[in-house]
Amino acid sequence: MSAPAWLIARPIAHRGLHARESGIVENTLSAAQAAIERGFSIECDVQLTGDGEAVVFHDFTLERLTGSRGAVAKKNLTDLAQLAMKDTQDRIPTLSEFLDVIAGRAPLIVEIKSRYDDDWRLTERVAEIVAGYEGPIAIKSFDPYVIAHLRENAERLGTDRRPLGIVAQARYDDGEWQSRPQALRENLAAFLHYPQSRPDFLSWRVDDLPHATPFLLRSQLDTPVITWTVRREEQRALAAKWADQIVFEGSVP
Repeated sequence: MSAPAWLIARPIAHRGLHARESGIVENTLSAAQAAIERGFSIECDVQLTGDGEAVVFHDFTLERLTGSRGAVAKKNLTDLAQLAMKDTQDRIPTLSEFLDVIAGRAPLIVEIKSRYDDDWRLTERVAEIVAGYEGPIAIKSFDPYVIAHLRENAERLGTDRRPLGIVAQARYDDGEWQSRPQALRENLAAFLHYPQSRPDFLSWRVDDLPHATPFLLRSQLDTPVITWTVRREEQRALAAKWADQIVFEGSVP
């Protein structure tokens, strides 16, 4: 499908409009509400719990954002629901709860986190939840095979009406990427997955602009380019020249 106009109509608040100094933590219901009140779109991340539910949370582990320890995937929803985000009363919401709060009042882009292991439980749970949502919503992932799975099974999963996007960058040779197979990293860097993923939009790392991949997708295939994560004025200037919209954090547009 072609990307809808709402996808790039508003700046997108990275994990909601959060600010620790204001007591609002990323990917919480409070962060979603703050973005809605300021008229921004929202981006969120989802992880899978031990009992198969999709929760709105970025990290694979709990330490950074809660007072608890351990892997999200090892905890049941009941356990996670008891955990408060650090220094707040906010809890880890399910994706369903997150959608209930947004209720179509702002566009939402859901990023599916992946371990690149062909485990489709989270992907299919997200599709199941999103299928019944009436508001503007899109799905994206760093893992092109998550997007390919949604595309290949679009009729069964109900994702044929939802924009599907790839999160990407120029290089995959540092940090956590070093633990991934070299063949995967080469595939991602060269965008060799395009025939399978066929993204409706591209979410590209702002510090990797300009670059041939977003330039060609945008100029030759009319694929909208959203750039992440814009925090500084010089990044905003890059985005204005080479992209269609920004995912921002910290400095509010």
